[in-house]
Amino acid sequence: MRKTSVRARVLGGAVAVAALGAGTFGAVSASADTAGGAAAGGGAPAAVAVDGRNVVTSSHLSVDAATRAAQAALHAAEKAGQRVSVAVVDRNGTTVVTLRGDGAGPQSPESAVRKAFTAVSWNAPTSELAGRLAQAPNLKDIPGTLFLAGGAPVQVQGAPVAGIGVAGAPSGDLDEQFARAGAAAVGR
Repeated sequence: MRKTSVRARVLGGAVAVAALGAGTFGAVSASADTAGGAAAGGGAPAAVAVDGRNVVTSSHLSVDAATRAAQAALHAAEKAGQRVSVAVVDRNGTTVVTLRGDGAGPQSPESAVRKAFTAVSWNAPTSELAGRLAQAPNLKDIPGTLFLAGGAPVQVQGAPVAGIGVAGAPSGDLDEQFARAGAAAVGR
């Protein structure tokens, strides 16, 4: 074991104390400026009003609706004797619900998320998107995507609000059939 000199230990400790002190001072200073600045008559207000024309809103499925969709897709797969995983992502591609069915393969949860992300990103079933790879093979290089059948978008007035991905059945056609069953459950 290598011994560290007293000088190196003292220097290392001093650097750590200085970094901790700087971080603490910065945090106290920042909170003092925002909390007391406006109240004391100096500084900017704590919140700034923004004109509504500069804000974009988007629709998302509720957690309840996403869970119903995932459960409907998983139920459809189980009814067909398939062991799959199901994922529902929101409009931004953030995972809302993931269900790994009993006996589903270890790769299936991640594949389901990526199929759901791909479907919502392009607002199209992933089986259609897989066909586009012939014209644009670089599509497969986009991070987080998976151009295999099994993903379906959920739309409101033609705009995507979520994506449902299913993975683990022996064919993408089956995965997509189950994803569509999940999407249909949202409309009920």
